[in-house]
Amino acid sequence: MEPGGAIVVDARGLGKRYGQKVAVSAVDLAIPRGAFYGLVGPNGAGKTTLIRMMVGLLRPDSGTVAVLGQPVWPEPAGVKDRVGVLPDDLRLFERLTGQELLTYLGLLRDLPRDTVDERTTALLATLGLTDDASTLVADYSTGMRKKVALAAALLHAPHVLFLDEPFESVDPISARVITEVLDTYRHRGGTVVFSSHVMDTVERLCDHVTILAAGAVVRSGTLDDVRGGKRLDDAFADAVGTPLDAAGELDWLRA
Repeated sequence: MEPGGAIVVDARGLGKRYGQKVAVSAVDLAIPRGAFYGLVGPNGAGKTTLIRMMVGLLRPDSGTVAVLGQPVWPEPAGVKDRVGVLPDDLRLFERLTGQELLTYLGLLRDLPRDTVDERTTALLATLGLTDDASTLVADYSTGMRKKVALAAALLHAPHVLFLDEPFESVDPISARVITEVLDTYRHRGGTVVFSSHVMDTVERLCDHVTILAAGAVVRSGTLDDVRGGKRLDDAFADAVGTPLDAAGELDWLRA
């Protein structure tokens, strides 16, 4: 599904501080339905904080955010059945098997047991986890953990999927499987919002991009608009700045 005119995530002036540190500063975002939307920036740019505010996990200090026209704050529970979240920290119930984890989370969302069983089986098969369905999550590799966490985020068929660094530390085969699942989800009407600092991945997948630096938006728009005729990593470096003559400080480094 190509991005349409309807805005599914509308953030206005979102801000968050931790003491004197500004984590996110008055961010505006308008994410259209059907988009594959990338939030990119250097480490510490505010990507994770921004996602947590948009999905109802972290209360903003200022601004508003709505998902499908429904305000997230001050009552975030109302939108949590409309969004799926794959967090960066991947805090899973590790003493459950993969199948038990998905079953538990599905029942926790009040889905009918037959629906939970059907969707769990389908997701495990699609993500290549059927043979490990009875293995404890604690014994999963990083790629397997990412895939079962993605399955948990998709289980209730959300309208918008928020993924925080979904490809970090993932092997190429798992990354390809995750990409295929996300493409299928988007072409069936879903919207994907994901953060990354890997420009090649963003350039390959995304049709819209927002570049963050020091908690603020420095460039935003369609992929072509943000690139401005350059490669995305070059446009990113221009937008956030790069250290001047960094290698010059290492003249002493020799083999």
